[in-house]
Amino acid sequence: MSDEDIIYVDTSALAKWYLNEEGSEEFTQYIQGIGTAVISSLTKTEMRSLLARLRRMSEIDAETESVLFAAFLDDIANGYVQLYKVEDERFGEAINLISLYPGHALRTLDALHLAVLRHFGINKLVTADRVMASVAVDMAINVKKFN
Repeated sequence: MSDEDIIYVDTSALAKWYLNEEGSEEFTQYIQGIGTAVISSLTKTEMRSLLARLRRMSEIDAETESVLFAAFLDDIANGYVQLYKVEDERFGEAINLISLYPGHALRTLDALHLAVLRHFGINKLVTADRVMASVAVDMAINVKKFN
């Protein structure tokens, strides 16, 4: 498999695989046609937080929250998505990215995702985050954006 087949999938896009939201159908078609979908250990925390927030907002119930998170973990365990670890050095790289792109309102965790992506030499990003997509384009990363 070439580097061209490896695509980093941000939590904002990956959530569309598990939740019925705007862009879910398009994302499902897209992810089924790609090579290797990569996430980071940060994505596990973000997905857990997202599902808990949806439960607190009464958009899903506790059982659905548990089922969806278990399905997500199963997808990792079964290799449907590859999990890359976030090493301590990525935090310094995220700080540098925030400094390098002062014209963007780059949030902490998005900068960390981009630092992981860059560290592993991944040149494709899938996201639903407008700011992250914009910075990635400025970093010469190919971006597929979902709403």
